[in-house]
Amino acid sequence: MKNQTILITGGTTGIGLATAQLLQADGARVIVTGRNPATLAAARTALGPQAVVLASDAGSLADAQALGAEIKKHTARLDGAFLNAGIAQFGPLETMTPQHFADMFNVNVRGLFFQLQSLLPVLANPSAVVFNASVAGELGLPGTSLYSATKAAVISLGKTLAAELAPRGVRLNTLSPGPVTTPIYNKLGFPADAQKGFEDSMSGQTLVKRFGTADEVARLARFLLTAESSFIVGENIVIDGGIRLT
Repeated sequence: MKNQTILITGGTTGIGLATAQLLQADGARVIVTGRNPATLAAARTALGPQAVVLASDAGSLADAQALGAEIKKHTARLDGAFLNAGIAQFGPLETMTPQHFADMFNVNVRGLFFQLQSLLPVLANPSAVVFNASVAGELGLPGTSLYSATKAAVISLGKTLAAELAPRGVRLNTLSPGPVTTPIYNKLGFPADAQKGFEDSMSGQTLVKRFGTADEVARLARFLLTAESSFIVGENIVIDGGIRLT
């Protein structure tokens, strides 16, 4: 990854930050985005002055469409991008509101789409793009209807846009994590006892009987961003501890 410049959206916590740290250790220059002032500050400390840490909200259409222009202020080209920013709000059908719908689709789908559109002028030929979806996009998990729908949309976009962008030299793939220990699980809106029950249930459904780690997903993201995966394109690669087999 030496002399490579890689963008990671939602790169101030969880899988995004773990990927940024991994790529940075491999010699890449990383640009990360986030929207929370506290995590932006923490990421600047964790990644050091060699990283570029930008305030950009994937849920804001204006921010998504301006991302490419912001990147141009710091680099003439991107060798790769991990479009990782996402939110999750779980609950049964009767509790979901138009605001839940808008929040998740705006960040997880609209933001991702228009961020990628804005990056086209700065993506190198060749370059690699990775979408972060979820195994929920393929499973029927009760209480995750809207979130799962957004991630199914991301998986679909990964296939169609891979075919569309390949002639430009942009190699696009999607990764779909299963249950992974990240800060997102503290923002689902569950009461403490319900969240513990959910986490125990999800762990028990994996073949390895545990949640994955952000570092495990980061290693897959790194592989898909490097030339080591040069013949992999248009795929959705699942990293779920075997949850789909149970």
